[in-house]
Amino acid sequence: MAGDLSLYLLLVALFAVPLLILFGSRRWTARDDACTKRRLPPGPWALPVIGHLHHLAGGLAPHRAMRDLARRHGPVMMLRFGEVTAVVASSPDAAREIMKTNDVAFAWRPTGPMSQLWFQGDDGLVFAPYGEAWRRLRRICTQELLSHRRVQSFRKVREDELGRLLRAVHMAAKAAPVNLSEMISTYVADSTVRATIGSHRLKHRDEYLRLLNGLVSIMPGMSLPDLFPSSRLAMLVSCVPGRIERYRRRMRRIMDSIIDEHQERRAAGNGNDEEEDLVDVLFRLQKETDAQYPLTTENIKSVMLDIFSAGSETTATTLQWVMAELMRSPNSMQKAQDELRRAVVGHGTVTEDVLPNLHYLRLVVKETLRLHPALALVPRRCESSCKVLGYDVPAGAMVLVSSWAIGRDPAHWDAPDEFSPERFERAGERDRDLRGANFELIPFGSGRRVCPGMTFGLVHIELALAALLFHFDWSLPDGMAADELDMTDTSGLITRRRLDLLVVPVPRVPVPTQSDH
Repeated sequence: MAGDLSLYLLLVALFAVPLLILFGSRRWTARDDACTKRRLPPGPWALPVIGHLHHLAGGLAPHRAMRDLARRHGPVMMLRFGEVTAVVASSPDAAREIMKTNDVAFAWRPTGPMSQLWFQGDDGLVFAPYGEAWRRLRRICTQELLSHRRVQSFRKVREDELGRLLRAVHMAAKAAPVNLSEMISTYVADSTVRATIGSHRLKHRDEYLRLLNGLVSIMPGMSLPDLFPSSRLAMLVSCVPGRIERYRRRMRRIMDSIIDEHQERRAAGNGNDEEEDLVDVLFRLQKETDAQYPLTTENIKSVMLDIFSAGSETTATTLQWVMAELMRSPNSMQKAQDELRRAVVGHGTVTEDVLPNLHYLRLVVKETLRLHPALALVPRRCESSCKVLGYDVPAGAMVLVSSWAIGRDPAHWDAPDEFSPERFERAGERDRDLRGANFELIPFGSGRRVCPGMTFGLVHIELALAALLFHFDWSLPDGMAADELDMTDTSGLITRRRLDLLVVPVPRVPVPTQSDH
């Protein structure tokens, strides 16, 4: 339930209260006797019907509001949003108990009415229920689709799309400032789609990006039907179901056209068996799966959408945050550029061969992911009741692990709100890894539900960042001071920047021509 709880939503919820009660939605305050015997997590004061929604209506994004509440009520906190019970974990110890100690109990994703409307039983990987079918699909993704070997096989695609990005920035620099957010989104989307469906660029790319932008802006778990799942009236008065239906039809239409074109191309003998794309792999594995847990064509479409959306949106968002933080920290920008230009001396451009030598650039990315995890609130669902830090978490509760609050926890980080890549060279913080082993830093989650696309995303981020810093110097438009750059975040499915990043690129090293790629 990462989402941007707008004042509009709260007003709608409040106006709906009398009608919801009139039409017999369930009694919000009803509790069975067993509840009184449990040690439930603490929480702030609640209102009838809407519960704690009013605490999220002060203008802050939900992950910020929840962090402020956790400072008063503790690292494990219980909230109620309408009918939905939510437990918020805001410390490394709490995250460890959820994602490691009791990982099986919390290996499920919360699925409200809007998620069910979107998937309609055709689960992909991200929101599929935990079980044998999910485990098999997870193995396919980690061993076949997103393994290190498979990611490396798409190197040419990445470098080709990177050349397009650099040329686009170079051309736009003549009429600076440029909207770097839009250019980064296009680069990541094209690279991700080409890795998924082969060498052809997505015909409907612009429509896809518009749909994706609209989809992630819908508040997962915070629409009226998700807040009051037992109420038919909530479904009737909400505009979200209609939007979900429209997005689903249009997205599926795009997926259908991709699969049809792909199958026609392969049937005509235009495919290269030595260079399988991700759709090739999925259809090959479809023939190999057993009848008990089939990989259906609808499942394949959902997996494709998972890769398209999770792979492109989170990566593009992180790249924008990295560049924004560097614009606010000229010393860090200069240090990264100096390292790059020493490492690439004598070469015309950046390739992936040089990335392992860019120690400071990797610290920059790591620090950005600490401050700006793409998923600020990692959603889980408690399948069987268990204890977290001594508190009873009831079965069926939505669980939100606040990777954003954990990455800024002053108990575990010095100057937690400051951008300082050098912190990862200091004892105590040096060994904190991005991959979920250290619970002070979990931008990709941890445990069974850890993001399988880490390698895929990180190589896109590091490659594009290195090239942008190598070929261009950067400044803010209209004499804007570094500390004047708006760093406000929003919350939808992904924690984006509120405003696009407008910057002035100054060509420093000639960009590669199209013939060079």
